[in-house]
Amino acid sequence: MAAGGFCKLPNGSVVVALNLPSPAADGPAGVRVLVLAQNRARALTRLRNLGLRAVYLRGNAAPPTPDEVTAVLHHPDGLIWRTDPDHGLAAPELVTELWRPIRSLLRRPTPQP
Repeated sequence: MAAGGFCKLPNGSVVVALNLPSPAADGPAGVRVLVLAQNRARALTRLRNLGLRAVYLRGNAAPPTPDEVTAVLHHPDGLIWRTDPDHGLAAPELVTELWRPIRSLLRRPTPQP
């Protein structure tokens, strides 16, 4: 597992951030996934229930930034992703890509006739 981390919010819930390889073969090299849940175990269970079976959080090497926490708090599903800024970008702090709902990442393309 690549970098990941978490932060505990004042209301007791946690935001877990994970850098994962893209589940789509033709997708980006890696993705940063944010999950809002009652605790770390439930956050990982949410991802596993979506089909990301080998998801583990070891340590707190890359906790979510304040901007990432704000993004996941304002999303109705509490589960978002975007391209991992550490993959191939010269200046990760200049990322302007928007956060997307997780279903757009896991959606299987329909075969074209």
